[in-house]
Amino acid sequence: MWFYPKVLAHRGGGTLAPENTLAALRCGLRHGYRAVEFDVMLSKDSIPVLMHDSDFGRTVRGRGRVADTRAADLARLDAGSWFGAGFTGEPVPTYEQAVNFCKANGIWMNVEIKPSPGAEAETGRVVGEFTRRLFDAGDALPPLFSSFSFDALVAAKAAAPGIRRGFLADVIPPDWLDRLQALDAVALHTNQKHLLPERARAVKDAGYGLFCYTVNTPELAREILGWGVDAFCTDRIDLIGPDFAAG
Repeated sequence: MWFYPKVLAHRGGGTLAPENTLAALRCGLRHGYRAVEFDVMLSKDSIPVLMHDSDFGRTVRGRGRVADTRAADLARLDAGSWFGAGFTGEPVPTYEQAVNFCKANGIWMNVEIKPSPGAEAETGRVVGEFTRRLFDAGDALPPLFSSFSFDALVAAKAAAPGIRRGFLADVIPPDWLDRLQALDAVALHTNQKHLLPERARAVKDAGYGLFCYTVNTPELAREILGWGVDAFCTDRIDLIGPDFAAG
């Protein structure tokens, strides 16, 4: 079932800070969030970094690809000015930097493994290996992996079997139960836009946690929680507090 916090700040700080940055994590923390979701992909030298898009241009200015750029060079890029002048110079953080920040501040992490095309298994393996090194048996609540890539989760499972997994699907596929069983997953993560109450009941009746993205109004949050959804992430951390689903 679901063992984790119920409301997560999407990409660190939702719409209040540049996504997948330490500034976003600090923003979420200021709003009381000690549970976050963020995206991790690999640099050219196989260092996990926080990034959603494979190509530059949206959150990082210029032209290029994350997979073709070394981590040290990514760290020199500006990942904040697209959002606002006050964030100019905000760097692309490494996964290790994000984990260290979260551990120091008691923040739980849903780590979405976001492979560049063609790097699915490698990304899962490397993120798994880094995570196994960064978390030890004494950590009270290690992170949860999620990914749209089945192959990435298979590789992450092999590299870090002690880190639990959730399978991500925009639209829940007909073979969702087979996939969850093959991954030894604990949860199904899905787009709230395509979820129906009867499918939510089926997932819960099968004994799995159910997580939704991205829920940005209190009304929608109450509706899907009423369907049995266990948890969700939100961009509107200013409208939906971290204790919204308590009780």
